[in-house]
Amino acid sequence: MNKQEQEILKILYEQNGKTQRELAKSSNCSLGLVNNVLKKLKEDGYIDDQMKTTSKTKKLFQDNSPKSAVILAAGFGMRMVPINLEIPKGLLKVKGETLVERIIHQLHDVNIREIYVVVGFMKESYEYLIDKYNVKLIFSPDYSTKNNLHSLKYALPHLSNTYIIPCDIWCRKNPFNKNELDSWYMVSNSLSEDGLVRVNKKSEILLSTTDEKANKMIGITYLVKSDSQKLKVRLKELSENKKYNQAFWEDALFENGKMTILANIDREEIAYEINTYEELRDLDTNSQNLENKAIKIIEEALDVKSSEIVDIAVLKKGMTNRSFIFTCKGQKYIMRIPGEGSDKLVNRKQEAAAYNVVRNQGICDDIIYINPENGYKITKYVDNARVCDPYNEKEVRACIQKLKEFHKRKFMVKHEFNIWKEIDFYEKLWEGKKSVYQDYEQTKANVFSLRKFIDENRKDYILTHIDANPDNFLISKEDIRLIDWEYAGLQDPDVDIAMFIIYAMYDRKWADKLIDIYYENQCDQITRIKIYCYMAMCGLLWSNWCEYKSNLGVEYGEYSIAQYRYAKDYYKIVQEELQKLEEK
Repeated sequence: MNKQEQEILKILYEQNGKTQRELAKSSNCSLGLVNNVLKKLKEDGYIDDQMKTTSKTKKLFQDNSPKSAVILAAGFGMRMVPINLEIPKGLLKVKGETLVERIIHQLHDVNIREIYVVVGFMKESYEYLIDKYNVKLIFSPDYSTKNNLHSLKYALPHLSNTYIIPCDIWCRKNPFNKNELDSWYMVSNSLSEDGLVRVNKKSEILLSTTDEKANKMIGITYLVKSDSQKLKVRLKELSENKKYNQAFWEDALFENGKMTILANIDREEIAYEINTYEELRDLDTNSQNLENKAIKIIEEALDVKSSEIVDIAVLKKGMTNRSFIFTCKGQKYIMRIPGEGSDKLVNRKQEAAAYNVVRNQGICDDIIYINPENGYKITKYVDNARVCDPYNEKEVRACIQKLKEFHKRKFMVKHEFNIWKEIDFYEKLWEGKKSVYQDYEQTKANVFSLRKFIDENRKDYILTHIDANPDNFLISKEDIRLIDWEYAGLQDPDVDIAMFIIYAMYDRKWADKLIDIYYENQCDQITRIKIYCYMAMCGLLWSNWCEYKSNLGVEYGEYSIAQYRYAKDYYKIVQEELQKLEEK
């Protein structure tokens, strides 16, 4: 049965007594096509001579009608910055109603009561739905590292005649129905630049292979039982392949560039996908979720209205912070919002003090606003800038020259960055847990034994960046700027050399090359050994930092092990070099 036959049979089933002309109008089909369809439906036994539906039709609808729904609400909604820092996308309010509750109400309107909500990020926020609507929550443990293909995997036992719905959809009219005959996937009628598919005359959904505008995938889906069974097999297969860790669940519906179910074209533009702050603002200028702390700060710092804040887009999550870019009156800016646990790791008053010393000196990023209480920061965005490639010697030399110029200014602040105390501080943040490293206590003792040599050979004690890693050197056509001064304080400037080395994860050959670049091949052996000591102690410092972040559920892969190796390996190297000095 084709799409036209299904649509006309559905009208007849729900509204017996329609004339041929009324059917043509309701189905947007020509009268001739309606006559041909009616003839075919009668031949197949779905209607009688009076155009009344038969028992065969009744059974067909009973077998394929919706029984359940799965709402996908596990993800971070990263594009929804800065709102996603305060509330999950599914609980955004549009016209006084949360998105997920509107979906539930529309499902109830067509008598669908078996509803599952797949949750992850801020999962506790959805708990009230259990009592209010008798829904069932399904937790996706993969929500923070994988895409929604893996979230849907946890709802597979509940798929039958089922609607699958993203939580960030607002539908002006109810997209669901008591009666369905076949599976479908909703796509937009209009074409757009961010569309990914095209729909052919057979209502087949094909992946777009050109740069031309295409149909947007809206995401609301209906699957009959047979297609649900196929999806279960396909999802299990893909979820076991690491290649699909960041895949959307719809990937499981495609075979050879074509979706296995047909399109349901949203001709009336009833469905609105809300991915960004601006899309929410466009749909409902009065949404209470637009009253956001970060937006308020921008309004006050730049003396603008919220409507002038446009092109909001998430930047890559940093190790400590979340940031987003926005445009205001033609100028691009970056807003930094402190991340998980950063309130314990960073003294924001000290950071602000460091910035106040170096700002407007051609050293750091262009600061527009910084709050010493909460760490919110606004800086000018630098177009066409890049970070330092640690294996591009030309770039490294330029960045190290910038670092050296900063050190020569010998700026002072009232606070220090005491690495020994910080190592112990990060360890205390483990809250009684032992290190994951079996030989941690011995490694720490070895590193702390280097303290006497360091204290005897330390020279300057000035403002030092501390976090002078390659990613914090911003290179543009005009200049090089050193950004992210969260840990800056009084310290031996040679610490910055050690930090650059261990962040870049250099081997010893590259480490010595960097030292020679900074000291212009004039580094004495004592200073070189002291930098090796700093590499060991800073390796232990950031290893402890990684262990704390790991307890919060944030992982840094090989970086964490590499830092611990610097602590161990460079302690040994220091002993070897000191032995050589004694033998001379």
